[in-house]
Amino acid sequence: MKILTIKNYEQMQRYISKEKFINFLFTNLGKYGDEKDAIEKSLNYAFSLAEGKGGFVLLGLNDKGDLIGGVVINQTAMSSYIPENILVYITVHKDHRGKGYGGMLIKKTLESCKGDVALHVDFDNPAKRLYERTGFDAKYIEMRYKKDS
Repeated sequence: MKILTIKNYEQMQRYISKEKFINFLFTNLGKYGDEKDAIEKSLNYAFSLAEGKGGFVLLGLNDKGDLIGGVVINQTAMSSYIPENILVYITVHKDHRGKGYGGMLIKKTLESCKGDVALHVDFDNPAKRLYERTGFDAKYIEMRYKKDS
C-alpha cells in the first residue's frame, strides 16, 4: 500500500473527489462512524487555513491507485492538557482488512503528527486492540452531555 499525505482539497482531487472520500469513510467506518455531514466538517477543519485549525488526510492506495484506507487528523492548536492532534477517522476497506494496512496507516499517522495524538474508540470496536498494540492507552473515559437542539 502506498500512503500519501494530503494537505488540501486540490491535492486530494488528484486522487479522489471529496464526495468519494466521504462516502468511503462513511461506508467503511460502518457503525463506528459518523454521518456524512460530520465527516465533511472534519475534512473542512483539517484543510482549513484559519488560525488554530488544520490537519491532514492520509490516503492508502493499492497498486492500481484505488483507495483502500484513509485517515483524517485534526490539529487542536493545544498541548499538555489536550493532545495536539485528534485522530478523527481511520478505516480500511472491508475487503482489505486483516492484512496489516491499518497498522501501516497508524504508523504513518504517528510519524506525520507533531505532538501527542488522541482518538476516541468504542469499547466494542475490534480496532481497539490495534490501537493498544500501537501504544495508545485508555487514560480517560470520555463522557458527553448533549443538549437538545
